Amino acid sequence: MANDETQQRRPRQQRRSKARPVVPPRVPLRQLLRVASVAGGIQFGWALQLSLLTPYVQQLGIPHAWASIIWLCGPLSGLLVQPLVGHLSDRCTSRFGRRRPFILGGALSIIVSVLIIGHAADIGWWFGDTPKHRPWAVGVFVFGFWILDVANNVTQGPCRALLGDLTAKDHRRTRVANAYFSLFMAIGNILGYAAGSYSSWYRVFAFTMTPACNISCANLKSAFFLDIGFIAVTTYISILAAHEVPLSSSGAQPVEEAAGESGAAGEAFLWELFGTFRYFSTPVWTILSTTALTWIGWFPFLLFDTDWMGREIYGGEPNEGPNYDTGVRMGAIGLLLNSVVLGITSVLMERLCRKRGPGFVWGISNILMAVCFIAMLVVTYLANKIGYIGKDQPPTGIVVAALTIFTILGFPLAITYSVPYALISTHIQSLGLGQGLSMGVLNLAIVVPQVLLLFPF
Repeated sequence: MANDETQQRRPRQQRRSKARPVVPPRVPLRQLLRVASVAGGIQFGWALQLSLLTPYVQQLGIPHAWASIIWLCGPLSGLLVQPLVGHLSDRCTSRFGRRRPFILGGALSIIVSVLIIGHAADIGWWFGDTPKHRPWAVGVFVFGFWILDVANNVTQGPCRALLGDLTAKDHRRTRVANAYFSLFMAIGNILGYAAGSYSSWYRVFAFTMTPACNISCANLKSAFFLDIGFIAVTTYISILAAHEVPLSSSGAQPVEEAAGESGAAGEAFLWELFGTFRYFSTPVWTILSTTALTWIGWFPFLLFDTDWMGREIYGGEPNEGPNYDTGVRMGAIGLLLNSVVLGITSVLMERLCRKRGPGFVWGISNILMAVCFIAMLVVTYLANKIGYIGKDQPPTGIVVAALTIFTILGFPLAITYSVPYALISTHIQSLGLGQGLSMGVLNLAIVVPQVLLLFPF
């Protein structure tokens, strides 16, 4: 009798266990930390790029007005490359996983590109350049620079998407993962700006000094060698920690269209990309529009921050005395302080968002960003009104004010690097769109204003 009751009870228990949804185990925080570490290697190169390459372009003989045209590569490649890579990574059936092949390929491309940029002057010299006429060096530099920007876009989108894959629908873990990504961006910035502000790398790497490559060039080349080592280590740590399940083995189907209703899986990529817009809810459009407005302010600062310090605060010009180089190094120190605040904010990010809400934190950070940019205009006005430019070194108060602005901007920059990505990942997940494509869509809101800003220059 007891056995009969047991047998009748067992099917009911089995039916309950089958009906209960399988909840995937939460990814350990230490694993998310290791996966996000690749951002440090990428950002190390970005820090060198942002702090040293604009001055280096002008030292090669490219006019200041044309420097922004060269930087146009990043936004233009971001318009297509990052959404395309995100789309392809959503569908990738490699046995190594969906995101890791793109992360590894992008990292290798970054290494190749920085080697080309660092040796641009030497290659130009081999082809007959002179100290006052460097067309070959400029051409090689532009070629390497465009590869670098494309490689950065190839790497960053899948990195963000991989974190979104690992945290799935756990919104709090998604914020934590993006805060870790922002933290490693800060670490990469700190190391990169520290390398950029050090003026004696040419003594450590004596072989970088050549007839075509002066001290500034040798310092840049040496810093890029450090970048290669750092990105190799962080990429290895990240892809080893990911533990991706191949798409073909998981039984899941890649999704780019919400609920699969549009039947556009075989359409051309761009049509499919823009076709996703009709599924966006009001919160998604709010995130995209706010991101676009925010980057109208951020992009000129990131592009010309050290150049502003060299010209407007120290009153120097490229290749005309030491003032400009001194200002550029001081600007790199300011960006180093900026990155320290960025890192501290990233550590506290989850607590801030949990206490006040991510939308409120993002709004306050944007107001602070605007105040700091206005303060930069005030400092520029005071520097010109005092009248020391062209005659003497800047007063200590002017330098301290400029460095203070750079430092404070680390707080809103940390929010910009983290909160929009976490918000878009959360909202896109509910629409059923792929994480890779969603990161590409957010990138459109970043690069479109950059293109619009660069064309007038």
